[in-house]
Amino acid sequence: MRRSLKNIYQLGLKELNSLRRDPVLIFLIIFTFTVAIYTIATGIQIELRNASIAIVDEDQSELSRRIRASFLKPYFKPPALLKLGETNKAMDAGRYAFIVDIPPDFQADILALRQPTLQINVDATAMTLAGNGAAYIQIILNRQIAEFANRSNVAPAQAVTLSMRTKFNPNLQSTWFMAVMQIVSNLTLLSLILSGAAVIREREQGTIEHLLVMPVTPGEIMLAKIWANGLAIILALVLSLYVVVQGLLSVKISGSILLFLFGAALFLYAMTALGIVLSTFARSMPQFALLTIPFFIVMNMLSGGTSPLEGMPKSLQIMMQAAPSTHFTSFSQAVLFRGAGIDIVWPQLATMLGIGTVLFLTALFRFRATMSAAR
Repeated sequence: MRRSLKNIYQLGLKELNSLRRDPVLIFLIIFTFTVAIYTIATGIQIELRNASIAIVDEDQSELSRRIRASFLKPYFKPPALLKLGETNKAMDAGRYAFIVDIPPDFQADILALRQPTLQINVDATAMTLAGNGAAYIQIILNRQIAEFANRSNVAPAQAVTLSMRTKFNPNLQSTWFMAVMQIVSNLTLLSLILSGAAVIREREQGTIEHLLVMPVTPGEIMLAKIWANGLAIILALVLSLYVVVQGLLSVKISGSILLFLFGAALFLYAMTALGIVLSTFARSMPQFALLTIPFFIVMNMLSGGTSPLEGMPKSLQIMMQAAPSTHFTSFSQAVLFRGAGIDIVWPQLATMLGIGTVLFLTALFRFRATMSAAR
């Protein structure tokens, strides 16, 4: 047992030395956990910001002017005025995300309780902007119309006041969400690439033959690659959490970082094993890269970080339970956002450990077969 642990340790040091001499992979790790997270977290906005809007004012009344003045920064750009015949051309050219058409005699119809129709044209090619913006516009219009009607003694005041309390992200900042989800995405990508590249590099450089004549087992070689590459990623993850996420982006982390790192280690155990499995089917790095892309895209898009898992088809929900990224995404959100303890997230930890063990045994079988073929 002691000899086996020593072999795993020594082989792991060899992996770290190989990684240290590869400036491309080192640059990839540093870039992925610093610049990539910062730029994506600050560049992608889920909430409404600076939306382009135009008004077609066919009424030219006090109410229509109040509506036009109610679209303010930072949610909307200053509204542009259009003529009725320019609406379709402006929407086709993509100049405005929203065009509000106020019909003639709109104010008079409101005062006369005729319930006029007010048209909102939405460019739905940007789905997130379209959905959030349409909801904002509807709230603004209803508020302005209600205030105008109340002052004119046309409509009674609201009987109920809604009090909304937002937990875990009180200001609804997409930066908080995007930073953490990008860490999950980058962990998925790097764990696949580094572990698979370690196996491919042995084959391309001819050092696999050296391993075959050494008194080591395929299991020891695999465990060495897993702990060495996992350690490199964990160190980069710690740097990213403290310097980029908490420092530059000022994201409030509610839970235990140590618990998150423990879950990340289990996730890396599963993903590096998957990377080794994929590397046994590829003969070169280009083949491995092409094989990795579809696995990464599926796990990244369908793990619950981009869209809620509950909104997917039932069959897809069941299928994605076999992916470790699904459980790690749920674990990360619970720990980092909601401050959950191990008493809440232990099912995700146990599931990642079980999936990782299955992937490890599969990788061990494939790796043994590959080494036997190399003999």
